[in-house]
Amino acid sequence: MLHHLFGYEAKRKRSLRKAPDGALKEFLSVPFPAVQERVDNIPILAVDFETTGLSPVKDQILSIGYIGIENNEIRLASACHKVIQTRGKLAEENVVIHQITDDAKFQGESLQDAVEDLLQALAGKVMLVHYARIEKSFLEKACLQLYGMTPVFPIIDTLMIAKRRLDKRSVAYDPSELRLFTLRDRYALPRYNAHNALSDALATAELFFAEVAKMSGRSSPALKSVLL
Repeated sequence: MLHHLFGYEAKRKRSLRKAPDGALKEFLSVPFPAVQERVDNIPILAVDFETTGLSPVKDQILSIGYIGIENNEIRLASACHKVIQTRGKLAEENVVIHQITDDAKFQGESLQDAVEDLLQALAGKVMLVHYARIEKSFLEKACLQLYGMTPVFPIIDTLMIAKRRLDKRSVAYDPSELRLFTLRDRYALPRYNAHNALSDALATAELFFAEVAKMSGRSSPALKSVLL
């Protein structure tokens, strides 16, 4: 509890003092939402990364997709999808999965431009993801590379929300039940093409609404109850 009440804001202020001028400092200059607020009052940005692999040490971000949630509504006009210029030739399996070709990524944005736009969109919001390990680790790596530091990001992870719900049951479950589209199927949410950063961000946003409704009933829960 104390970590949620004081940890994020304290870390933000400490990071702000160290941050170089530019996009990261501007992001850190905006206070994070108060953890006591109800989630339906919190500005949220659903984010998804597609990457060349699972290791932030050796792999790269291929694309970034995000879409905003404000006043308990998904803001379609805020949707954004960016293909990133990556080093080296893409493996055939990456092209098959993500449908991002070498020609497409060659014409994409620089990592710096894409991260700066993401930080601007994230300012004052909570980041919403499914399986936070990917977005958290790759974004931290990018910030370390670009700014020499890794700031704190308040994160909601729909996988962890679902895991907490399933852990309360008295029966075992297969970890595959925690996959994004398996969870969506349980709520009869529409099927989108997988492995597109923007459609996965939208899919995560819709799943978040379903999980919150399942968890809270009529009243919206406090942000602190869903933070990672």
